[in-house]
Amino acid sequence: MAASILGLRTTIYKVHDLDAAKKWYGEAFDQSPYFDEPFYVGFNIGGFELGLMPDDMPSEEKTSNVLSYWGVEDIAKAIAHFVKLGATIMEPAANVGGQIVVATVSDPFGNAIGLIYNPEFKSA
Repeated sequence: MAASILGLRTTIYKVHDLDAAKKWYGEAFDQSPYFDEPFYVGFNIGGFELGLMPDDMPSEEKTSNVLSYWGVEDIAKAIAHFVKLGATIMEPAANVGGQIVVATVSDPFGNAIGLIYNPEFKSA
């Protein structure tokens, strides 16, 4: 019997300063963590888990090999919000077909954060 994949549940960002990241992500996503321990901090973002885990690797040595896109209603406003908090633009907003627009920013800890405006997507 094949495994039944239920969909995305958790995206984890590894950070070198958990306290600073907890503050930054709290402001960036306008949420307080629901789980806060020295080994993991969890936020509920629209029913999906955004997790922070401590990592000793300096942010300048990281590479992005996984990219999760967080849905937004106004991509320009979302990009400006993240940049105001210290993120840098990795990939500016670009239309990728129809009304779908994506962008990528980098948090101050070296992690890529995808942003997507997709009026066609409806979560289950």
